[in-house]
Amino acid sequence: MAHDSLFEPVKMGSQTLKNRIIMAPLTRLRAVEPGDVPITWAAEYYSQRAGAGLVITEATQVSFQAKGYAGAPGLHTQDQVTAWKAIVDNVHAKDGKIVVQLWHTGLVSHESVQPERRAPISASDVDVGIRTSLRDSDNQAIRADATPPRPASLDEIQQVIADFAHATKCAQEAGFDGIEIHGAHGYLLHQFWAEHTNQRDDEYGGSRENRARLTLDVIDACVDAWDADHIGIRISPLGTFNNVEGGYEEDDNIWLIEQINKRGLMYLHLSEPDWAGGTPYSDEFRQRVRDAFDQTIIAAGGYDADKAEKNIKAGYIDAVAFGRDYIANPDLAERIQKGAPLNEQHPESFYGGSTVGYTDYPYLEQKQA
Repeated sequence: MAHDSLFEPVKMGSQTLKNRIIMAPLTRLRAVEPGDVPITWAAEYYSQRAGAGLVITEATQVSFQAKGYAGAPGLHTQDQVTAWKAIVDNVHAKDGKIVVQLWHTGLVSHESVQPERRAPISASDVDVGIRTSLRDSDNQAIRADATPPRPASLDEIQQVIADFAHATKCAQEAGFDGIEIHGAHGYLLHQFWAEHTNQRDDEYGGSRENRARLTLDVIDACVDAWDADHIGIRISPLGTFNNVEGGYEEDDNIWLIEQINKRGLMYLHLSEPDWAGGTPYSDEFRQRVRDAFDQTIIAAGGYDADKAEKNIKAGYIDAVAFGRDYIANPDLAERIQKGAPLNEQHPESFYGGSTVGYTDYPYLEQKQA
């Protein structure tokens, strides 16, 4: 199958992407601690992948409280801004575009990575039995049971909103081409949206309007901090992620997308459930999403080039984000264009570690040499 549609330019707000092959946000857990500063090698890692129409960074904390994984970077201190600026400059030097994904992990956290070793916040004190990732004495990622969460106070909720806005300003200072709000995968914003984890009886719980309030408040704060043209959002409308059960209620999720659409964001990034073992989207649901959102739609989850071409041609989506294929193939776009084979992935080096399995995957011409 030819993949011509993938190599047509596409709009992202007022910007134009050179192709429709996106590097998905990929947690790699190599940041320097304490301080959660991106590692120096990240500049090479991301710039190697600048052939993508857009690079979306790994999920990045908006505050120290937002942290859930040892080794994930932040974007809320001056040291972090300085480190990210070097990364952004490297990507721009290779004619790439890059946005930062901003998150608060909520209940997917551990007291050892929280300020004052407090329990992490969530919408409620529902313990979903999830695990997170810490570091051993050799800086290697190790799995650990998350600390049961506590309900966020109204003051803490307002602080989360302010933290997203502050991180957005930091992203602008670092030179990013925009930000992506992480509203997916059972992290804090998703925990408020999902009835499973939101048992509040205040203005942030109960009705769908109340459960969506935090997500929409965060969007509005980020837009105020920059503008709608530089703000995207990732959601995972159907299925279960990190043991947070989102269910398969289509109408509520279409309603949420309609509310997001009113904000005029640069894109909607859909993480589809089948990559995590969920039921694939029906074509009918895809069409409902397309009808509900006027700007660019990026899809991710279980895609190969053929599926990407098919769904773009059908008009359901505008671009596709590739995850692990981008870890193992810095020149993925070129490989897709040439129909070339992909490198073998090495999952043992996905999380934590050194430059091995990070900046040393070969380019196509290196393999052929």
